[in-house]
Amino acid sequence: MLSQCDLVAFIPTTDIDNARAFYVKTLKLQLISEDQYAVVVRANGTDIRITPVDKHAPTPYTILGWRVPDIQQTYNELCASGVVFERYPYVKDPSGIWSAPGGARVAWFKDPDNNVLAIVQIPTK
Repeated sequence: MLSQCDLVAFIPTTDIDNARAFYVKTLKLQLISEDQYAVVVRANGTDIRITPVDKHAPTPYTILGWRVPDIQQTYNELCASGVVFERYPYVKDPSGIWSAPGGARVAWFKDPDNNVLAIVQIPTK
């Protein structure tokens, strides 16, 4: 049943104005709506509801990611927009882009609430 329905993602924030600026101005996602309950942005047809919360404990794992055709180009564009990528000890590339054994390449960054986000390039077969 749900396989035929549109997906909606949810992101918590303790500072809705800062989160709106990051997702709209820095990541350049389309602003769809905003009210007292959420700021809604759209990424390639998927809505993301950025929802204000009183308290937030970010998780140490990725909560949202984008599949990109060219990770290096996307990485460079995001860096130019002010995004700072995470550096994990197991990642040997100085840029922070990890090459998975199966060929995928992944880079992680955080939003203003320390939610972990990612860009991923999946190898073509």
